[in-house]
Amino acid sequence: MNSPYLTEEHEMLRAQVRRFVQEEIVPYGDQWEKDGETPRSLIRKMGELGMLGVRFPEKLGGSGMDVLSWIILAEELGHSTYGGVTTTIMVSTAMAAPHLVNAGTEEQLKKYAPGIISGDLLCAIGVSEPDAGSDVGALRTNARRDGDDWILNGTKLYITNGSNADLVFVAARTDPKATGARGVSMFIVEKGMPGFSVARRLSKMGDHCNETAELVFDDCRVPAANLLGEEGRGFYATMQNFQGERLVVAAMAMGEALTALQLTLDYTRIRKTFGLPLIERQVVRQKLAMLHAKVEAGRQFLYHTAWLDSQGMNPIQQVSMCKAYCCEVVNEVMYACQQFHGGFGYMRESKIERMVRDARLHAIGGGATEVMLDEVAKRWDEQIY
Repeated sequence: MNSPYLTEEHEMLRAQVRRFVQEEIVPYGDQWEKDGETPRSLIRKMGELGMLGVRFPEKLGGSGMDVLSWIILAEELGHSTYGGVTTTIMVSTAMAAPHLVNAGTEEQLKKYAPGIISGDLLCAIGVSEPDAGSDVGALRTNARRDGDDWILNGTKLYITNGSNADLVFVAARTDPKATGARGVSMFIVEKGMPGFSVARRLSKMGDHCNETAELVFDDCRVPAANLLGEEGRGFYATMQNFQGERLVVAAMAMGEALTALQLTLDYTRIRKTFGLPLIERQVVRQKLAMLHAKVEAGRQFLYHTAWLDSQGMNPIQQVSMCKAYCCEVVNEVMYACQQFHGGFGYMRESKIERMVRDARLHAIGGGATEVMLDEVAKRWDEQIY
């Protein structure tokens, strides 16, 4: 991609991840779809190659790169056509781990960061609940102080990596009198802590090589040392991390959309109807051309917004626009690409069939499109230019 925002280091990362995807993911993804999860061996290989620590500070063993490195990582993993693999990796390293990096104490960073960077520790975010998805202020999971511990009670639902995660960064209300955004704190909950259990693994429409779970905290005893960040400031920490998360989801969407277009272009060049390749039909090639233009517009907007974020500008409105636009476009692309694949596109042996199912999540996870558009609208002044 020609972009004024990318450095030689960015391009080297792209080449490295692209090679890795073709050698270590594409040949094995079908089996992982059947297994229902991405193997830890793959994640550890990525750790060995330094891919999981691109945004960790150098003093912690990372590369200290900017948010554009996440965009490249997510986009290139998206080219694999296995959305569940991308989700597993990006949720752990780019959506959950930043809670630790941004708010962790020196002791917490020393204890957990090396394992996350190496791929030995898989992370999840425990925010969504049965009655509180994108509405973080409505969560009901609570925590009360008991001596040197906190006691957590509640349920978390739709937790990506939930049943396999070694660490879950859990949002819980620590002030029972507070409502909305106030009185929410974050905790580091380790697998195996008393009172923490996986209620069930959930069956999903797509992302089959990623596992999603319902988590239960029943008088779960968490050491006070595992309070992450300032007590009562968990909502604001979550909102801060949502910015990077939403850019990453948009990048996943754009990587998948580009690959779907390439697969469809290849297919329509060889598939003939009534004596002509499909690509010779004006309606087909013009539709694909317009979709290509939309994807390119999304990518340019994505890279620009990520650059604004890397400059410390906190572009909340642009991030919300980008997340909404890119995740709607990828679904438009998938629908058209499946249509042009005809009956084959409806078969499980078709990559497009899997990609259609996987891509549907992007307009829901990390903030539904409707929530994103409200985030845009509430930042309008009387004029928008």
